[in-house]
Amino acid sequence: MTARAEQSQDGGGAIGAAPGRSARFHNGSPPILIAGEAFETDVAGALYWPDERLLAVSDLHLEKGSSFAARGALLPPYDTGDTLARLQRLVAAYAPRTVVALGDSFHDPFGAARLGLADRQALAALQSGRDWIWIAGNHDPGPPAGVAGHWLPELRIGPITFRHRAEADARGEISGHWHPVAVVAIGGRGLRRRCFVADESRVVMPAFGAYAGGLNVRHRAFESLFGGAFTAHVMGDFALHPIPGRYCLPDRSC
Repeated sequence: MTARAEQSQDGGGAIGAAPGRSARFHNGSPPILIAGEAFETDVAGALYWPDERLLAVSDLHLEKGSSFAARGALLPPYDTGDTLARLQRLVAAYAPRTVVALGDSFHDPFGAARLGLADRQALAALQSGRDWIWIAGNHDPGPPAGVAGHWLPELRIGPITFRHRAEADARGEISGHWHPVAVVAIGGRGLRRRCFVADESRVVMPAFGAYAGGLNVRHRAFESLFGGAFTAHVMGDFALHPIPGRYCLPDRSC
């Protein structure tokens, strides 16, 4: 962690399919400015803070498949491996000094204990040689068992606060939790894609996990945070597309 960090005392291609590759050098999107700090947006669903060499991802929901299987809802058990593989590509591209996982990194409090050997080794390799911060989420409110890294309720670095769920009237905030998706009109139909939601004060990040769902940016949860004046940075195949919030459509347009 850098000297500016402290633990909170409060405890251009066409829009297309789901993310899968880093576009750090060719996504064509300008940086997002939050409280005067510049963050690079990556089409894979991550933020990079060059001044701090910090990579942020949110809502990995590792071991969601095994969590559902334990309740009798069988899903292919490959979500953790897929999510970690995509994260590995980001780490290789950016070589961050610090990685911040913004909560709901595991789908339930026991998810870390269910990691298979290969996934556990992949995660350890990602963590090697860098600071790794686990932020508390509503799915994983306590430290993940048996894995490395620092667990914090939230993280402050200079004017920026990293937390899982956005707080009203916060400034300089980077959060997750809501899994934002935007619906935009393309060729006479609504296309639904994950996105970042941002204004000059805060950004809500998309879910990074392979099995994570999404909440439409026109939902009242985003209205309460942004008041309708936001930009949805919509994730395409090879680029992020900044769309003013007023042009995003409700889900019934799909």
